[in-house]
Amino acid sequence: MSGHSKWANIRVKKTAQDARRGKVFTRHARLIEIIARSGGGESDTNAALRTAIDNAKADSVPNANIERAIKKGTGENKGEAMAGVMYAAMGPAGTAFLIECLTDNKNRTLGNVKNNIAKNGGRFAESGSVSWLFEQKGIVVASVSRPMSEEEQLELIDAGAEDIDISDDILTITTSRDHLASVRTLLRQKNFEIKEAGLKYIPKQTVEIADEETANLVMQLIDAIEEDDDVAEVHTNAALSQ
Repeated sequence: MSGHSKWANIRVKKTAQDARRGKVFTRHARLIEIIARSGGGESDTNAALRTAIDNAKADSVPNANIERAIKKGTGENKGEAMAGVMYAAMGPAGTAFLIECLTDNKNRTLGNVKNNIAKNGGRFAESGSVSWLFEQKGIVVASVSRPMSEEEQLELIDAGAEDIDISDDILTITTSRDHLASVRTLLRQKNFEIKEAGLKYIPKQTVEIADEETANLVMQLIDAIEEDDDVAEVHTNAALSQ
C-alpha cells in the first residue's frame, strides 16, 4: 500500500511542477488518437476514450486538441498513424523500468530511448525480461477535501477497489483492469476531484533506494528517458526514500 501511495504522490507532484506542458498535451493527444482508432470516436460507447478524455481535461488540454486527436484516430484527419510500444531497461542498484511510448516512427523512438538509457547509467533490456516484475492495475488518483466515511470506503470496495490509501490529501485507489471504470464513476458520483485514472504497471516487489546518490542516479535516468516526446510514461520498481 505504501508503495502505491509513494508512486501516486511522486506522479502528482511531478505533474504539478512539470513545465513541459506541450509534452503533456502531446502525450494525451497521441493516446486519444490510438484509442479512437481501435475503439471508435464516440466516448459514449468507448469507455477507454472517455477515460482518456477525462485525463486530458484534468491536465487542461484544450477541447480543440482533443477533437483533432479523435478525428485523426478515426481517419477524418490524415497523418501518420500513432502506435503504442513498450521498451525496458535496467538501472542503478538492480532497478527495473518499463517504458511506454506513443510514436509514429518506431525506429526513431527505439534509437532515442536506447541512447538516453546508455548515456545515463542504464542498460537496455528485452521487455519480456522485465515485464514479469510488474502487474497491470487500474489506478485512480483524486483530491481529498473532506474525510471519507467508512461507508464510502465499503462502497468503493464493493465497486472493485483492492487498495485505498489517503496521504497528503491525495486519495489513491488500486483496482483490477476490469473495475477501473466502476471505481472512477463512483468517485465522480461522490464529487471527488479525479486527478488521473488509467492502467499502470505496478511492481510486484520494490527495490528500496535509501542513499541519496543512488536515488539521484535513478531520477536522472528517469528524467532523461522522459525527455523524449515519444515517451508517454516510465514505470519503475525503485522505491525512493522520502
